[in-house]
Amino acid sequence: MTTQIRFFGVAAYELITGRGQHILLDPFLDENPGSPVKSQDLDQVDLIVVSHAAVDHLGDTEAIARRTGAPVICGGEVKAYLVAKGIPAGQIRATTWGIAVEVAGIKVQPLECHHWSQIRMPDGTYASGVPMAFIVYAGPGVRFYHYGDTAIFSDLRLQAELYQPTIGCIGIANPLEILHRFPMPGKMLTAEMNPREGALAAQWLQLKTVLPCHFINPDCPEVAEFHEYLAAAGRNGASVPESIVLKPGDTIEVP
Repeated sequence: MTTQIRFFGVAAYELITGRGQHILLDPFLDENPGSPVKSQDLDQVDLIVVSHAAVDHLGDTEAIARRTGAPVICGGEVKAYLVAKGIPAGQIRATTWGIAVEVAGIKVQPLECHHWSQIRMPDGTYASGVPMAFIVYAGPGVRFYHYGDTAIFSDLRLQAELYQPTIGCIGIANPLEILHRFPMPGKMLTAEMNPREGALAAQWLQLKTVLPCHFINPDCPEVAEFHEYLAAAGRNGASVPESIVLKPGDTIEVP
């Protein structure tokens, strides 16, 4: 039995388990210029998992949940927003760091994530909450780590010891194609993790396979730099994961 992992761009993924369950992670699709799949194209959705409320992570959760009735795992601020938009509270399982949950027969372990989460509510006020990384237990021996936009921090090593993720996505770039949507003074010099930090995070998590992400076009200098740091660590005797670079629409199978 295999688990299929499909990348849509930025940090949006679909996991298809060996039992045929379809799990969406941070489903930013309709306004994602790189994704060849839009929310209406998804015929089966068994679970949606949302790391935080940023538009490029929360994405089309509301529309997909409304159309399919799929349950949602998220933080309290995302639940408050979805309920305010008319999604039934009983369709949403709110959780936070450390509180493992099982929804639709799928276990999800939320993990500490060094980031932020804020969203404007329908009434114009703002809701803030705790962003999450998470591990999705997608099948026997397949523990998928989603980094949730975290910055690097040393307790990633503790997470590896406790939860033993096997494959995961690590953000090391910025999706340049959508940054114009967030006008602010100056410019962003790095993503939440730069390539060196991302390479360290992948090693600290003891991943067997790493999927660099948080881009739309994988042909960006950060990906090449990330691989340079992994290669240098390997030459120095460190155990480093295999890196697989996906472009939006690509699928891999994990035995």
